[in-house]
Amino acid sequence: MSQPHDPATEIISTRLFSASRERIFAAFSDPTQLARWWGPKGFTNTFEFFDFRAGGDWIFTMHGPDGKDYANHSRFIEIVPAERIVYEHITPHFRMTITLADAGDGAHMTWCMQFPTAEMCERFKPICVPANEENFDRLEAALLK
Repeated sequence: MSQPHDPATEIISTRLFSASRERIFAAFSDPTQLARWWGPKGFTNTFEFFDFRAGGDWIFTMHGPDGKDYANHSRFIEIVPAERIVYEHITPHFRMTITLADAGDGAHMTWCMQFPTAEMCERFKPICVPANEENFDRLEAALLK
């Protein structure tokens, strides 16, 4: 699905964290930590498989506060410690690129969700934009512990 940069097919979310790039990367690369903060407010996770390496699969279920379960399957494409994580989400299909950059005493994190079409991107924006912010809130709280 690798395609040129096209703002019409991308949802970009950013946040400045007081934690280091290394600490944020650890919160993602450790499945125990990740399961605690991944997803929007009120969600919990059950990880069935987490193979954190290029070519590795991440298979899990997100449990919504409404009692519904949401199956997820992703495949890691590229991992550069404390700099970048790229994975393909299988269904719905999109590519997530997470980048980390130094910012003063903390780090700036950017999520770029790239969808195959502008129509698909527009359909998911109303869900993903607020959900990403809630996910960042949960990560921020987890980093303070």
